[in-house]
Amino acid sequence: MKETPLSNCERRFLLRAIEEKKRLDGRQTYDYRNIRISFGTDYGCCIVELGKTRVLGQVSCELVSPKLNRATEGILFFNLELSQMAAPAFEPGRQSDLLVKLNRLLERCLRNSKCIDTESLCVVAGEKVWQIRVDLHLLNHDGNIIDAASIAAIVALCHFRRPDVSVQGEEVTLYTPEERDPVPLSIHHMPICISFAFFQQGTYLLVDPNEREERVMDGLLVIAMNKHREICTIQSSGGIMLLKDQVSALTSFPLRGLSSEDLLLLYMF
Repeated sequence: MKETPLSNCERRFLLRAIEEKKRLDGRQTYDYRNIRISFGTDYGCCIVELGKTRVLGQVSCELVSPKLNRATEGILFFNLELSQMAAPAFEPGRQSDLLVKLNRLLERCLRNSKCIDTESLCVVAGEKVWQIRVDLHLLNHDGNIIDAASIAAIVALCHFRRPDVSVQGEEVTLYTPEERDPVPLSIHHMPICISFAFFQQGTYLLVDPNEREERVMDGLLVIAMNKHREICTIQSSGGIMLLKDQVSALTSFPLRGLSSEDLLLLYMF
């Protein structure tokens, strides 16, 4: 990924503003950008806007054979794509280090945290299970891709409905939406990523960095939590050393603009 570098004047200006606890978009240190969620005509289709960062989420499913060591569990697959439509710096047809890191973090946040009941996706043990695929497309990049992508993924999964099935002997019957109402996924909890950017070797901290702030930050800490503030995954990059007490304090920060009521609205689907 090739980015146009910031000039020294821009870099100094951004860092000076952060030192004075000012941000270019008028937010305070712990202010989260406004979140807007809209839905498509199909189940499992949504667009999440985090400020000017926009991510399209689309969930699909198909009946497949289970993994040999998971005969009674369905399969979850996540795929995030970064296109030049989102930002000219993204190179088409090439898996950048950023893309690999984001996809791995999404899998840890959503699949490894067991937020979806994969055993409920089993149709015939050892023969037929549902494979749930979550495709995420970055439509516009203005920083903090992982937070927007994690929200889009869990919202799309909550909104999704799979076809109903019945099993008689060895025969599996798949029903259309007209024949039987589609079935929602069984969701245990809803982990969402919260990103903290560090500057001047950890002296200054910002929540939900935008694209320009990301370009001058020294490190990034991503914490995935659910509504009970249980940590589902955590990842630190940039070489900033943090103590256990510091991480514990970050999980209890009141994030202005992202209240618990906002997250609870996701449970109303």
